[in-house]
Amino acid sequence: MSQLATPAADTAVGASVRQPRWESLKPLVLDAVVPTASYYLLSKGFGMGTMAALAWSSVVPAGRTLWSVVKERRVNGLAALILAANIVGLLLSLLAGDPRLMLAKDSGITAMVGLAVLVSVAAGRPLMTVGLKPWVTKGNPVRATVWERLIAERGRFARMERTFSVMWGVALFGEAAVRVVGAYTLPVDTMVWLGGAIAAVTITATVVVSGALVVDPMEKKVTEEVAALGM
Repeated sequence: MSQLATPAADTAVGASVRQPRWESLKPLVLDAVVPTASYYLLSKGFGMGTMAALAWSSVVPAGRTLWSVVKERRVNGLAALILAANIVGLLLSLLAGDPRLMLAKDSGITAMVGLAVLVSVAAGRPLMTVGLKPWVTKGNPVRATVWERLIAERGRFARMERTFSVMWGVALFGEAAVRVVGAYTLPVDTMVWLGGAIAAVTITATVVVSGALVVDPMEKKVTEEVAALGM
């Protein structure tokens, strides 16, 4: 005899699906989102000095990098990248006094991240996959298995995975370059607000374009493959 679904059962199923997705997204959140958000919250929201904000926002990526080296015998690429970017920011902060340099500092950090993403693609380990895979697989083990098979085939699906990181690497590096030029050619007061606007527009545009050209087609392909398996 079939059993009727209950709200409690639906909630349990929903939680079981969300849990794997959170586990997949956790490295991205802890290694990139938390330290980046912490820096802006401390420096812009609470008025903390640049050096102090960078130092405190480095705690999580530093801990994650150390943990991966000691316990897992490997380097946590994304955490190490954010930590290195913060260290560069701290070094640049020692040259404080030139307002244009301070405006360009954040752009230098962004450029470093963008370049590292591009290098990761060339090395065959695209950094942005840590954020792409959870959205395509939706925390579903069957979809995750299909993902791994399609990536291993090194066909169009694998090229789209690399393309996603290339798009973000180019966008971040290009946005940083534009802001550096603006920092040294436009009035300081103008770049204080324009820099943030450039970053917001760039990120929004990249999300939209990469979603249409990469994420949506990859989701569709995985869905088709799962349907072909009768699941």
